[in-house]
Amino acid sequence: MKPIYYLVLIPFIGMLGGAIFFNRVTPYILGMPFLLFWIVLWIVLSSAVMAIIYKLDPINKEEDA
Repeated sequence: MKPIYYLVLIPFIGMLGGAIFFNRVTPYILGMPFLLFWIVLWIVLSSAVMAIIYKLDPINKEEDA
Protein backbone atom coordinates (compact mmCIF):
# COMPACT_ATOMS: atom_id res chain seq x y z
CA MET A 1 0.00 0.00 0.00
CA LYS A 2 1.30 3.43 -0.92
CA PRO A 3 2.10 5.82 1.93
CA ILE A 4 -0.15 8.48 0.41
CA TYR A 5 -3.17 6.32 1.16
CA TYR A 6 -2.53 6.73 4.87
CA LEU A 7 -3.93 10.27 4.51
CA VAL A 8 -7.34 8.61 4.57
CA LEU A 9 -6.88 8.09 8.31
CA ILE A 10 -6.81 11.85 9.01
CA PRO A 11 -10.59 12.41 8.59
CA PHE A 12 -11.33 9.18 10.45
CA ILE A 13 -9.25 10.21 13.43
CA GLY A 14 -10.51 13.79 13.32
CA MET A 15 -14.18 12.88 13.19
CA LEU A 16 -14.26 10.01 15.65
CA GLY A 17 -11.39 11.01 17.91
CA GLY A 18 -12.53 14.60 18.14
CA ALA A 19 -16.08 13.60 18.98
CA ILE A 20 -14.83 12.11 22.24
CA PHE A 21 -13.10 15.32 23.31
CA PHE A 22 -15.53 17.90 21.92
CA ASN A 23 -18.85 16.36 22.97
CA ARG A 24 -20.42 19.61 24.18
CA VAL A 25 -23.68 21.35 23.41
CA THR A 26 -22.32 24.84 24.01
CA PRO A 27 -20.88 26.92 22.41
CA TYR A 28 -23.08 27.26 19.35
CA ILE A 29 -21.26 27.84 16.07
CA LEU A 30 -23.29 28.88 13.04
CA GLY A 31 -26.42 27.95 15.00
CA MET A 32 -25.26 24.37 15.56
CA PRO A 33 -24.09 22.69 18.75
CA PHE A 34 -20.33 22.34 18.76
CA LEU A 35 -20.32 18.57 18.16
CA LEU A 36 -22.55 18.88 15.10
CA PHE A 37 -20.33 21.69 13.79
CA TRP A 38 -17.25 19.48 14.38
CA ILE A 39 -18.74 16.62 12.33
CA VAL A 40 -19.84 18.92 9.48
CA LEU A 41 -16.39 20.51 9.45
CA TRP A 42 -14.74 17.10 9.08
CA ILE A 43 -17.08 16.12 6.28
CA VAL A 44 -15.86 19.17 4.34
CA LEU A 45 -12.24 18.50 5.29
CA SER A 46 -12.63 14.86 4.20
CA SER A 47 -13.44 16.06 0.70
CA ALA A 48 -10.34 18.25 0.74
CA VAL A 49 -8.15 15.34 1.87
CA MET A 50 -9.59 13.10 -0.85
CA ALA A 51 -8.85 15.79 -3.45
CA ILE A 52 -5.25 15.97 -2.22
CA ILE A 53 -4.91 12.19 -2.45
CA TYR A 54 -6.34 12.28 -5.97
CA LYS A 55 -3.87 14.98 -7.08
CA LEU A 56 -0.84 13.26 -5.55
CA ASP A 57 -1.65 9.73 -6.72
CA PRO A 58 0.59 8.86 -9.68
CA ILE A 59 -2.06 6.56 -11.19
CA ASN A 60 -4.20 9.61 -12.00
CA LYS A 61 -1.32 11.26 -13.89
CA GLU A 62 -1.21 8.60 -16.59
CA GLU A 63 -2.88 9.64 -19.80
CA ASP A 64 -5.24 7.31 -21.61
CA ALA A 65 -4.31 6.50 -25.18
